[in-house]
Amino acid sequence: MRVLVVGSGGREHALCWAISASPLVSKLYCAPGNTGIAKEAECIDISAENVAGLVQFAKEKAIEFVVIGPEVALVSGLVDQLEDLGIKAFGPTRNASILEGSKGFMKDFCRRHKIPSAAYGRFTEINPAKAFIDKNRIPIVIKADGLAAGKGVIIAETVEQAYKAVEDMMDGEVFGKAGSEVVIEEFLTGEEVSFFALCDGKNALPLVSAQDHKKVGDGDTGSNTGGMGAYSPALIVTPDMVETIMDTIIKPTMNGMNKEEKPYKGILYAGLMVDQGKPKLLEYNVRFGDPECQALMMRLKSDLLPALIAACDGMLNNFDLRWYEEPALVVVMAAKGYPGTYKKGTEIKGLKNLEELHDVKVFHAGTSAGPQGEILATGGRVLGITAIGKYISGAQIKAYQAIDVIDWPNGFCRRDIGWRAIQKKTIN
Repeated sequence: MRVLVVGSGGREHALCWAISASPLVSKLYCAPGNTGIAKEAECIDISAENVAGLVQFAKEKAIEFVVIGPEVALVSGLVDQLEDLGIKAFGPTRNASILEGSKGFMKDFCRRHKIPSAAYGRFTEINPAKAFIDKNRIPIVIKADGLAAGKGVIIAETVEQAYKAVEDMMDGEVFGKAGSEVVIEEFLTGEEVSFFALCDGKNALPLVSAQDHKKVGDGDTGSNTGGMGAYSPALIVTPDMVETIMDTIIKPTMNGMNKEEKPYKGILYAGLMVDQGKPKLLEYNVRFGDPECQALMMRLKSDLLPALIAACDGMLNNFDLRWYEEPALVVVMAAKGYPGTYKKGTEIKGLKNLEELHDVKVFHAGTSAGPQGEILATGGRVLGITAIGKYISGAQIKAYQAIDVIDWPNGFCRRDIGWRAIQKKTIN
């Protein structure tokens, strides 16, 4: 089978790494890919946002299956255009991708289908938004309605901060058109988890859970990012909790999307807040999380490709996946200055020393090859050092030992990924 993976991040490197191991694959491409992905697949210089270019490439190369990583390509309708040509594609259609493409739609959808979520308001004008803030408790959450690369959420600790967030989004356009409408939500307390389900339009197969670290600094401080690290499993997601999440959130979503003639196929990624055993939906993403995907792929025993094909074909009923019991943990190395301004083109050394490690894998994100074959940092989040171990604490030790071998003065990482789980004595 000739397969194309779309994207260039750590998530796509993890997907290419997993898919390349499948005996079903005769040729694997990735567009645009990165330096690390080039070891798993042939990289093609077509942007993930270039829907027309991707469709043309798939047609010319007789691609039989396309796996789409980034949300922008999904919301832009890449699946629809490929399917119009008879090419199978893993991911939701443009209509179904609105679950991530519009936070306002998602909140209204939850209300319509009685899916537990935070109280909220939707606004296209600044003054009504400020009036809503005045009537509600602080802290309060301000979200850009559209796609903002995982950064369009502000937790305001004061009324003044909430006002500024609204003004920046709606008037200052810090997130472009994504902030022309804002969603303002009550602040939920509890423990945040990432829950993934593989969906075929009717059936949903729960995958293993994960826990992300969104803040840039140790101790969950500083600005929100696309994710500075993750681990799997999230210990709070017990078998009973999985059943609760499926019954109260995932299945009602699948049923609701069918009723609204937007059948959902692909990965459904629910960001949840769990408080006193009760999960509430924070947001939906319509693709694998990054960096959670890296941890999930390290734990996956089964061949990934048949599962993705089964989701496309509506054949997930009675399908199953096998996972390693050992936990996995990924630490993101980012360029200094991220998520703000950062320098591009700095050299990363020492990665070859990690290539032979069985229980550590370095997934590339923002990298490219220099003129002498050196590895250069070209993005904000650059590497995802991922390890598997007997306990989360063991996986953490292995990941940071690997990081300490890497010679990249212009990079940084959090040094506390996995802290919440490690504090729980049951896994030490």
